[in-house]
Amino acid sequence: MSNRGISRLFRNTNFAIGFCITLVIVLTAFISLGYTPHDPNRMNLSERFRPPDGTHWLGTDQYGRDIFSRVMKGSGNSLLVGMVAVSIGMCFGILLGSLAALYRRWVDEVVMRISDVLYGFPAVLSAILITSALGPGVVNSMIAIGIFNIPIFARLTRATSLSIWERDYVTSARAIGRGNLGIVYKHVLPNILSPLIVQGTVQFAIAILAEAGLSYLGLGTQPPHASWGRMLNEAQTFMGTSAWLAIFPGCAIALAVLGFNLLGDGLRDILDPRISRWTGG
Repeated sequence: MSNRGISRLFRNTNFAIGFCITLVIVLTAFISLGYTPHDPNRMNLSERFRPPDGTHWLGTDQYGRDIFSRVMKGSGNSLLVGMVAVSIGMCFGILLGSLAALYRRWVDEVVMRISDVLYGFPAVLSAILITSALGPGVVNSMIAIGIFNIPIFARLTRATSLSIWERDYVTSARAIGRGNLGIVYKHVLPNILSPLIVQGTVQFAIAILAEAGLSYLGLGTQPPHASWGRMLNEAQTFMGTSAWLAIFPGCAIALAVLGFNLLGDGLRDILDPRISRWTGG
């Protein structure tokens, strides 16, 4: 992309703010893979409940663990869950939505009715039901949140694909003998990619929030591994005396959700020329 194209992207306020917040979170997650100021799982009872200072920037928890290091590690966990969950939803959702739009009739009816059933449960409630059946853990959290995402992408793919199948260039492709799979690959998917990217960004934020909720309830990431939701769960007993235990992971969750939501709103403005707020002209 040219410099002019990049400048046009950042002319959208939502995109610019969301991109910057998301970039900080992603960089933090990558850095935490090889470096944290302290071992996030190392306990030191002589330093428990230490307030923020020059050694422990965000203080320590009830076990003397460095909160800044655990928040860094938690960012990686949240991004991993978000990426896997959204990927599961997109892969299966796009496949089912494409089949529904292509074959219609009973295939469309079956796919949409199943989607309606799954869509009727909120993300966190669906994840609680599934993790309760499969057992707690980060892998089951990814699967649970991913299953919730499937009907969202299936419905979006079907709705956008149906209009593409009526276009003249699809009729022309059929006239020259191109098969259905070739039409889907060459014409349908490229033309529905923009709304799918926007929806994926929004679902990423929901996945982060759902993972935090599951970890808070003890169904997500298990100790001693760092998770923002788990940190909130452990901090609730000490809110009156050591509020920083909950403030910093709570702010991390809020920033991550805000960043991805703003990024999604900005991409929607940019990729949809019908929205007047986009002035990229």
